[in-house]
Amino acid sequence: MDREFVLAALLRRLGTVSGLEEGDIEAIRSLPIVIRRMESGLAVVHDGERPTGSCLIVGGFCARAKSTATGQRQILSIHIPGDIPDLQSLYLHVMDHDLITLVPSVLGFVPHVALRGLIRTKPNVAELLWRDTLIDAAIFREWIVNVGQRPAPSRLAHLLVELRERLAVIGKVERSAFDMPLTQEQLGEAMGITAVHANRIIKQLRDENVVDIVRGRVTIRDENRLQELADFDSCYLHQQPSL
Repeated sequence: MDREFVLAALLRRLGTVSGLEEGDIEAIRSLPIVIRRMESGLAVVHDGERPTGSCLIVGGFCARAKSTATGQRQILSIHIPGDIPDLQSLYLHVMDHDLITLVPSVLGFVPHVALRGLIRTKPNVAELLWRDTLIDAAIFREWIVNVGQRPAPSRLAHLLVELRERLAVIGKVERSAFDMPLTQEQLGEAMGITAVHANRIIKQLRDENVVDIVRGRVTIRDENRLQELADFDSCYLHQQPSL
């Protein structure tokens, strides 16, 4: 696979949220990357594992998740091409959650030693990655509010609007439609409800002609109503360097 294609989503995303100088772009392009294709439902890294590299999502979707001792799972975040969802493993050496593929995905693994060298020689890149982890934390905070305080229809609406905004940055939204390859069970895990309840909420929003979700494809029918339900403020995504 062409290296330029592999790094395109990352460069586009970092350029949107932080801004990039030419020297930084060349330094990022020089990173060694091992490409792996993984099937759906596999663990990229496990809770308790000590990874030696960080993972760039080139194609597909991944999710971070945490499971209880009784086997209940909470999806903590959804990740798209351009994300480095386990960047924390660069300095927190033991993973405290799982990173799983949601669909067949293409992943690029960058050795920690190469990332540390890049950070030490390119302070501006270090700042970009630091900002990226802060944005990650901002999204976590919003997910806590979403699961803890919003009613289930609003939880789903908020999740859909957030994902659409993030996918739009990398050119993955077509008019009012985009991919969201979560099963009803996984949607329930992301919203903190059962799969049966998630199914009811999907049906409710479909019956109200707000959104339609079919085979992992979301089509928005009523933008105004969706925004009203979501109570969405995009500031926490920090998708402009000035935010």
